[in-house]
Amino acid sequence: MDELLDIGVQPATQDAHLLTYTHTSKRFVGFMVGLTVLLVFSSGYLIEIFKENNPFAIRPTEGALESQEVYGELIQSDIKGLDGTGVKVCIVDSGIDTTHKDLSGINLVAWRDFVNNQEQPYDDQGHGTSMAGLLVADGWMKGVAPEVELVVAKALSGNGTGDDGVVADAIDWCVEQDSQIISLSLGGAPGLLPFNPFGGRDSSDAADDAIDQGIVVIAAAGNDGGPDDDGDVAHPSSERLVISVGGHTEDGSHWSGSSTGDNNGNLLPLILPRQDPHKKPEIVAPAKGVPVINNDGTWSIVDGTSAATVFVTGAIALLLEAVPSLAANETSGSSASVIQIKQALMDTAKPLPGQDGHDDDYGYGMLQIENLINSFAQ
Repeated sequence: MDELLDIGVQPATQDAHLLTYTHTSKRFVGFMVGLTVLLVFSSGYLIEIFKENNPFAIRPTEGALESQEVYGELIQSDIKGLDGTGVKVCIVDSGIDTTHKDLSGINLVAWRDFVNNQEQPYDDQGHGTSMAGLLVADGWMKGVAPEVELVVAKALSGNGTGDDGVVADAIDWCVEQDSQIISLSLGGAPGLLPFNPFGGRDSSDAADDAIDQGIVVIAAAGNDGGPDDDGDVAHPSSERLVISVGGHTEDGSHWSGSSTGDNNGNLLPLILPRQDPHKKPEIVAPAKGVPVINNDGTWSIVDGTSAATVFVTGAIALLLEAVPSLAANETSGSSASVIQIKQALMDTAKPLPGQDGHDDDYGYGMLQIENLINSFAQ
């Protein structure tokens, strides 16, 4: 079939499916999946997902395939001889639909459903499948590191809601599975206080504990850029040693929906000044018009720092394959290796023309995978 069916993002003026995120009693009031626009309200989060699927589509459009190629060249994703083999990556999201033909060869080594306690993998929302595809797809869509040992924790429900405590439990479980990278294409607003003495364990606690063991934690900066920006990147990407990922477009410019970091400090909410290489966001990756797989066997185009997060996840997986000494293992690992990786991301990122140092929107620059890996060979 030569004629391609157009599958893409609906304009914001058209109808969209709305997902509403709920409060918890902890300092973090909710989680979102960030495919598109994040609107921040005092009562929580509202996101709009624009996705037009066609069940008769047998392949992505030429435009989607061209976008995949453009983005791959921008971030240097075609690294000969590296595919993520031997690296264990845990994705915390809405699950995974393993029946998509672009996922037919994935190496899914562990699955846990924290929402419905189902034994077999599934994805009743779709976001997790789209994100997993960016990492491990090997069909029409090509993941950055398709041979990783994939671990999937379902912590978001079918309507997109998620509880911070559940996400924390999912992160802890990823650690128990000996994951070396944890990918969080989700986020929410930082709390008004740096801690809540009356709250339980939250996702930032879990992320910090993972990093203390040498596990790299990567999270979305958030999608509330522009006039709706709440003043900082999303939680838990706001944590010092978590890698916060912003977004760029196909021409390499900043994606306007990507959240802005607050690196000078603030009293309300309390944010301490940040220092290199921990200024937020640390890095930007593809986020505008990114082609992905869907949980119904089709493909679509999405916007969001969720997608950008997985590109960085894949880059770190290739790096750990190339330089195994950086990877956490069952007997050793510390935050020192995570800091070393963050420093390398800063040193090898491609800044905007005229950019000097860190930019609160563009981070240290655009992800450059080949340069990142080569920096450890010198």
